[in-house]
Formats: sequence, C-alpha cells, structure tokens
Amino acid sequence: MPTLRTPVASRPAALPSTASVQLIPLGGEREIGKNTWAFRYEDDIILLDAGLAFPDESMHGVNIVLPDMTYIKQNRDKVRGMVVTHGHEDHIGGIPYHLREFDIPVIYGPRLALALLEEKLRDVGLLNRTELRTVAPREIVPLSKHFFAEFIRNTHSFADSFTVALHTPAGVIIQTGDFKIDHTPVDGEYFDLQRLAEHGEKGVLCLISDSTNAEVPGFTPSEASVLPGLSKAIAGAKGRVIITTFASSVHRLNLVLQVAEQQGRVVSLLGRSMLNVVAHARRLGYVRCKDETLQPMQVINNLPDDQVIILTTGSQGEPLAALTRIANGEHPQLQIKPGDTVVWSANPIPGNTIAVSRVIDKLMELGANVIYGKDKGLHVSGHGCQEDQKLMLALTRPKFFVPTHGEYRMLLKHAETAMSMGIPRENIVIVDNGDVVEVSQDRIAIVDKVPSGLQMIDDSRAGVVMDRVLQERQQIAKDGMVTVVLSLDSSGQLLYTPQVQTFGLAGEAKDLKGSALKPLLEETLKQEWSRFARSLERGSVDIDWAGLKGELERVVRRFVREQLRSKPTVVVFVQSPEEESAPAVPVADGDLRQERLPDATRRRRRSSAAVAAS
Repeated sequence: MPTLRTPVASRPAALPSTASVQLIPLGGEREIGKNTWAFRYEDDIILLDAGLAFPDESMHGVNIVLPDMTYIKQNRDKVRGMVVTHGHEDHIGGIPYHLREFDIPVIYGPRLALALLEEKLRDVGLLNRTELRTVAPREIVPLSKHFFAEFIRNTHSFADSFTVALHTPAGVIIQTGDFKIDHTPVDGEYFDLQRLAEHGEKGVLCLISDSTNAEVPGFTPSEASVLPGLSKAIAGAKGRVIITTFASSVHRLNLVLQVAEQQGRVVSLLGRSMLNVVAHARRLGYVRCKDETLQPMQVINNLPDDQVIILTTGSQGEPLAALTRIANGEHPQLQIKPGDTVVWSANPIPGNTIAVSRVIDKLMELGANVIYGKDKGLHVSGHGCQEDQKLMLALTRPKFFVPTHGEYRMLLKHAETAMSMGIPRENIVIVDNGDVVEVSQDRIAIVDKVPSGLQMIDDSRAGVVMDRVLQERQQIAKDGMVTVVLSLDSSGQLLYTPQVQTFGLAGEAKDLKGSALKPLLEETLKQEWSRFARSLERGSVDIDWAGLKGELERVVRRFVREQLRSKPTVVVFVQSPEEESAPAVPVADGDLRQERLPDATRRRRRSSAAVAAS
C-alpha cells in the first residue's frame, strides 16, 4: 500500500462559491502526444506536464513537435511551478525546450521521472533554470498561495506514476494523468483507490481523465498478464532472443529480466534510451535483478546463443532506433543471423503500423523468427479501458467532467461514459487545445481561447521550423525542385548560359536545359533592364537587384512550369561578379559551390543572391 506522508502544508482555505479557476489545455486534446495543461487563479499559473509528440510523414525534416506556448511566454511572470505525473516523453519531453524560453521556479514529480528529466536538463545546460523536487505518495506540496498539489499513486506502464489532486480556491480538481487500474502490479505499488474514494466522499469539483482507451470495452489487463507470453516465446527460442519494447516500460523490462533468470539467460541492452532508463531505474530500485544478469554486448557476443537475450529500442519502427538499424544491416554491434528470435512486446502506435511492418519484413528476410501480434499475449496497454474509466468516475464522483488525452472520438466516447454514470451533459466539456475552461462551484464553461497549435523542431541552429518552411519542404517533396544559376555583368548581359539542375523530377524533366532558357532571359533583360538600372555619375550604375531578380524569377518559374507541366519549387541564383569573379558552378551532388576567389575580389563583388518561389 502507498506510504503515508505528512502534508507539508494544509489546503487553501475554502472561498465563496463565486471563486473560479481556469483550466487551459495547451496540448494533448483531440490528438495523441504533447500533453500540457495550465491552471490559473488570479495571477497564479501552474503547469501540469509538458510533453512532446513525434512528427507525421508530412513534417519533412522535423524531429519533434511541441505545443504552442505563446500564452505561457506572455504570462511568464505568473508561472509559479510545475507538476509532473510520470516520465513518458509525451509528458516531460517538452520541458527542456520550454526552459529555454521561460523559467519554471520549481518542478515537483516522482523520483524516476525527475531523474530522467535531470539528465535531459544537464545535457543541455539548463539545470540552473529550475529546481527539481521529488515527491512521495499522498504528499501535498504548496505550488503558490492558491494552489496545492497532492500526489496519489496510480498504476500505468511507467513506474512511479501519479494522479494529481489539485487543491484550489474553487475546490479539488483531479487530473488522473495516464492510468489503468492494475490489481496485480509488477512492482507491488497499488493504485491508491482509497484516497480517490476519500476525495469523492468529500467532494471533487472536476475530474480531468485519461481517454486513450475510451472506445475499448472492459478492463485493461494487468501488466503481469504478459509474463506467460514472454516466458513461452523465450522458452521456445533455440538461439538468441531479441526483444523490443518501449524503453520506458520499466515493468516490462522487469518481467524480461525475471524470465531471463528463470531460464538461465543473460540480458544485454541496445539503444541509448534503453540504457538510460534502465540505469536510472536500477539505481532507484525500480529495476531489480542480479548483477550478473545484465551484461554488455562484448560479453554476450562470446556466449552460446541460447543463453542470450537482447533488449532493444525500435518497437515503433523509428528510422534511427537500434532495431531498425539491425533490420537494415547497419548496426555496428549486432547483425541478424538464422536462428534468432525477435519478440515484439509492443503494439504499433496509430500512424506507425507501416514502419513497423517494414522492419518485421526485413528481419524475416534476414532469417529471423519474428513473434508479434495481439494474439500472442506479449503486450498490454498502460491506459484504462471503459471499465477502468467507470471506476475512476465512481470513486471520485465529480461534479464536472473533462475528458483529456485522446483524439476527438475518444474524448466523445469518454463523455458518453460519464453521462452513463450520471453526470449531466451540461456538466461535461470536450475541450480543444487553447480553450480556456472556467470552473466554479456553480458552472463549467469555455469562456475564452488562447494561442494554440504546433511548434516544430529540427536539428538546425535555429531549431524552430516555421509553417512557411514546412510548406516549402512539402512542395519540394511533392513536385521536386529546379535550380537556375544566372551570371550578369553590370550592363545586364548574360555572361554564361544559365546553369540548370533538377532534383526529384522524373523522366524527361531531368533533361531541362539552360540553352532553351537563355533566349527568353536575354529578351527579358533587354526589355526590362531600364526599369531596374539607373546611371550615376562617373559611369557607375545603381541597380534595383531585388526588383530585377523578382522579374527574372517570374519568367523562369513560368518557363519551367510550361515545360514540365508540373509545379516544382524554383530556386534562381543571380550573380553580378566583377571581372575577376567566377560564376557559381553547380556540381553533381546538387551543391552550389563557388570557385575560390582572392579575398579582395570577393569583397568587390557587387551582389549575390538567391530567390526562391514555390
């Protein structure tokens, strides 16, 4: 049972029924991922979780997706602290990025989640931007004058996970975090249903509850139910066993280690996140095994195959994950050989099914026996189904209800479940990111809207991918790209035949030649030069290069699209070198390189620019 802790502070004094609190979801509504909530009363803002999501196939070059935090940045002086429910990336992954833009005075959360977060912040040099404080079950911490957070142990696929009871001037608001009701938890940490019932008895103003499996009838099976399937799959393997699952599934990792010790195998870990999570979980006592059970790859490579288990990342077919690299024959430490058994202890997240299928196919082609599928008993969800959700509603008996954490159909189904449990329709709100929900003892309603949307991050120095840039990438991916290099002298004459290169174009489109474009450009320059060039004293010329480049770009774009009968992105490079300068030379790889010039010559160059148009 959960450890009882003496509260560090009493609850805020009850205020008149007119007191109202604002609930503001910034991510995780009508979508999967980037779960982020803000709670506001007067000038106090409290954050609950700050997750990320992963890009879809249309987000070319994007690594992660964050919620738009404009509202928080605009009110940064009002942020008093943050509460973390657990350590999954869709709940804590955004914190290092947000701390670059605004301070969070203190972050409270469970030990394992904060251990992972501490390492993230240390890696990017942001540990000094906040204070991390671990909490225990039933502990109550003061977040501000008006907000107190109580941490209630729950059960989920991530060890050390909490539901949060937020004590506010308007009443108690319970945010479940991710949960299922597991009556036989692997780690022996039971859901504190008693504390939920006590809150329900005293009165819960509003319940905000996980909707991920709202469409699925029944209870979600216990994590322990995976043990027979894992045991059977490993016992039936004649050679090495490679198991892929979520690195954050600490309970699953414990089950694998348990089976390994029972069947006389040792375990090695592949994948940075797998190594990282296990290191912290073992240090904190959430992963338990004999020291000799975990061995590095260089040791197990010298052991008989039937004594080896390899735990690896890549259960979602991620391009850079260890298992995907193994399937592609690109991993430096492990190659598939006939007789290997690959156990898929995870289900594909919606959107990842094709990627997972490709990896399975490649592994089979290399001779591996791949065990996968929902009928094999190798995976259970960490989110509660309809009966779990009903039990949560029955225990807390909230006056108002807000389904969260799911796509619209999931939120809608959860709302229907709540109505079947006796909550009036008018007391239920289905929210979208950015909605400002005001709740008091008398009512709940959406009263305003704050900025919401996506912030896309890539590996560039700037980091943030603007909408315009993403649209250009999508256009290039769809229709290809054409680059044209022009060199002009100061009188508007072409010095060289335009250099044309194509990218991502098929068939005859690749044969687009600059010689066909040259007469058109020469005629354009002859007719339009006087519009953009003005003679000055001593024979110098003032040229409106921006205007001229815009005109040339329009001509080239029209020509290219007429020739190709498609709409590729067109990039025009215009140079006007001095006598010693050399034209830009396109090379085979698609780069645009300049012959090296003396420093003095480069300084005298009149202009060099690129114009891009989709």
